Amino acid sequence: MYKPLADEIRPRTLDEVVGQKHILGPDGMLRRIAESGQIPNMIFYGPSGTGKTTVARILAERTNRTLRKLNATTAGIADIKQIIAELDTFLTPGGVLLYLDEIQYFNKKQQQSLLEFIEDGRITLIASTTENPYFCVFNAILSRSTVFEFKPVTAAEVESAVLRAVELLNARRDEPLTLEEGVVRHISASCGGDVRKAMNALELLFSASAGRSRLTLEDAKAITQRSSMRYDREGDEHFDSLSALMKSLRGSDPDAALHYLARLLEAGDLIGACRRILCSASEDIGLAYPQAVPIVKACVDTALQLGLPEARLPLAEACLLLATAPKSNSVVMAIDRAVSDVRAGHVGPFPRELQNVHADGTGFEREQGYLYPHNFPGHWVKQQYLPDDLKDVRYYEYGDNKNEQAARAYWEKIKK
Repeated sequence: MYKPLADEIRPRTLDEVVGQKHILGPDGMLRRIAESGQIPNMIFYGPSGTGKTTVARILAERTNRTLRKLNATTAGIADIKQIIAELDTFLTPGGVLLYLDEIQYFNKKQQQSLLEFIEDGRITLIASTTENPYFCVFNAILSRSTVFEFKPVTAAEVESAVLRAVELLNARRDEPLTLEEGVVRHISASCGGDVRKAMNALELLFSASAGRSRLTLEDAKAITQRSSMRYDREGDEHFDSLSALMKSLRGSDPDAALHYLARLLEAGDLIGACRRILCSASEDIGLAYPQAVPIVKACVDTALQLGLPEARLPLAEACLLLATAPKSNSVVMAIDRAVSDVRAGHVGPFPRELQNVHADGTGFEREQGYLYPHNFPGHWVKQQYLPDDLKDVRYYEYGDNKNEQAARAYWEKIKK
C-alpha cells in the first residue's frame, strides 16, 4: 500500500522535529510540558507542514491516554458522540487525548459539545488550526486551553529533513541517484516553510527520474515553481499580506512594498492590493503630498483595466511613489478626533450662522447673520463654525512637512 513520503519519515521524537525551537528547544515550554507527562488542553496554531500533527502524536504517546483523531472538515457531532461513548470503558481506561485538526471548521455547537468532558478531564484536547485561534475558536474553549504558535520552518532546517528523505528514497533504488549542486537547497527554500510540501516535491522529483542517474537543478525548479506561495483569500495570509504591504508603504521601504505587492499579485489578489494602495495615499501620505491621491487613483484605474499580469506595472509605480513620498498622518488624526467627539455625543446645535436660510423669519430670534468669506480681504472673516460646546476644539494639527507648513504660514498671515 502506498504511503506518502511525508508520512513515512514523520518524526518519532521531539528531537527529530525540524523547526519550532522556540517551543521545542531545550528550554521550550512545550518540550517541558511533554517531559512532565501532564498534557493540558492545547491549541496549535500555524501554517500547514510545520509539525502540528506530528507533535500531537508524540505527546499522546507520552501519556496513558488513548489517542483519537478527528478532522473538523469532515467530522460532525456524531463523531464526537462516538468518542464520548467510549469514555469510562475498557477502550479508554486513562481517558482520551483528542487531536482535532482544523478546529476552525467546527461551529459553536460542535465545539461546545466537548466542554463538559474537557472540564472534568476525561478528554484532553489538542486542536490545531491554520487560522488565528482568537478569531475562530470560541472563548469557552480558548479559556481552557494554552495556545502554542508553530512558525514556518526555515530553509536551513528543512534541509535536514530533505537530506533524510533523499537517503530513504535512494535506499529503495537499485542504483542511487546523485543530486546536482543546489537541488537540496532549492527544494528547501522553495517550500515556503512547509516541510510536507518539500517532501512532496522531492518524492515527485524521484518519481520523474526514470532512466536517469542524476537529479538536476533545472528539474527541481520545474517541480517547485510557485510552491513557496502561502495564501488564503479568507485567512491570515490574506490579511497579513495586505497589512505588510501598507506598513511597508508607511515605513517608506520601497523594496518591501514591492515584495508584498508581488506576493498579492502572484496570488491573484488584484483588488486587495488596489484597496490598500488607495488607502495609503490618504492615510499615510495625505497632505504632505496631496497629488499622490489622483496619481495613485490613475494607476489603480489603469491596473484594473489592464488586468494581470500587466497590472503589476502601474501598481508598482504607485507603490514606489507612495513609499518614497513624504509622509503625514494629519488627515487620519484629524478625522479620528472628530469622529470620536461625534460618537461620544459631543455635537450640540448648529450655530445660527450656519443654518439653512429657509429658517429665517420663521420664529427664530434673529436672522442668520452669516458672513460670506469671499466678501472680505483674503477670503476670510472670523466667524464661529463649530457648535457652542465645541467652539474651541482643534482636530487638525499641521504636519511638519513642507506643504502643510506652507499652508500654516499662509493662514497665520491671513488670520492676523
